[in-house]
Amino acid sequence: MTHSIVLDELDSHGPVVHLSQDAVASLESTELVEFRPRVGGGYEVLPRGNVGAVRLGDLQIEVRPKDKVGVAQLLFLLGYTRDPGFRLDDIGGTTDEHLLSALAESLARQARRAIARGVHHAYVSVDEAARTVRGRIRIGDQITRRPGLLVPLEVTYDDYSPDVPENQILRSAVRLMARLPQVGERVRTELSIVDAQLDGVRVIEHGRPLPQWVPTRLNLRYHNALRLSEIVLRHQSASTTAGDVEMAAFVVPMWKVFEDFVGTALRTALSSTRGETREQYPVNLDVRPSSLPAVHMDVDIVHLMRGVPVVVADAKYKAESASGKYPNADKYQMLAYCTALGLERGWLIYARGDRGPGVRRIVNTGIEIVEWPIDLSVEPRAILAQVDELASAMAGSASSTGRVAIRT
Repeated sequence: MTHSIVLDELDSHGPVVHLSQDAVASLESTELVEFRPRVGGGYEVLPRGNVGAVRLGDLQIEVRPKDKVGVAQLLFLLGYTRDPGFRLDDIGGTTDEHLLSALAESLARQARRAIARGVHHAYVSVDEAARTVRGRIRIGDQITRRPGLLVPLEVTYDDYSPDVPENQILRSAVRLMARLPQVGERVRTELSIVDAQLDGVRVIEHGRPLPQWVPTRLNLRYHNALRLSEIVLRHQSASTTAGDVEMAAFVVPMWKVFEDFVGTALRTALSSTRGETREQYPVNLDVRPSSLPAVHMDVDIVHLMRGVPVVVADAKYKAESASGKYPNADKYQMLAYCTALGLERGWLIYARGDRGPGVRRIVNTGIEIVEWPIDLSVEPRAILAQVDELASAMAGSASSTGRVAIRT
């Protein structure tokens, strides 16, 4: 019988479980949860800031996003970061409150549609040893590997095959999802049927980079399924064993998802302005050269005009405190960014808040720090509208300083 534990990503207390040290180490390797030893024995299970699910034998642990991020919104954020043209329609939409079951059902549906008219084939180059000539003989390999022998022949030829990147990505995602917790038997069966139809297609080993595929008219029916498959594969965690017990996990670092989304969405929204938007922009806080090691910083988002920074922003997936304040350390960090870049205004972008944007003027300086919340609980179109409003405010602010106008 499966023992299920459900946590919220902000929980500060959790249930106590009794597990072996090997099981604890395996589960902690996913970075989904941590285990704190208790005086009376056992371990308290606590979230580590990520969301997702892990199954180890009969134990299933799920960490859900905080209330501000619904499952549908989370899937949208994941997809948009990889492809700014991504919309929630690409995964068919979902009203399921469980991340994995929603993801699995969407994948099964899109995978069935992708192969409904047959499995995609394409010509691929094959190198093999054959007893008859096919394609062309690789003379160099023949001499090196089989000196003095006429057969087998080292040949290269083109084969019309289903073993192409599109099918490799799709089959690997289907196999992984069929093994994860919170996937119902009906959906698991549908995924298994798709897996069987992709017989002969290689499965990508865990940890290996995903093969590249190019969207074309020929693989158009695969596009939605592949976008969703890439979400699944990029966020799978360690799929190992603890002793003889198999473990599978899907883990999403929410802070990283939010930062990547804000960077991508702002870059897209600011693309209509002059200049360019860069992420992880390198800058030093201290004057160089110096006899001391540099104080180096990588700034989340910087918009430049003619090579000069005019906008600086930092995305923070953090909750307000009970008193309605964000952490002071965020302001210290932004003050350092503004100082190093010579800017009079910095933008701290938060994942929602109970109040609207606010501006803080820093004493003894001419620097202002804007706290701008983005409500992630609304539909994707409304989320992007908020980013567009933010980008417009940034452009207007940069123009009003008199340093440079970035509006077209």
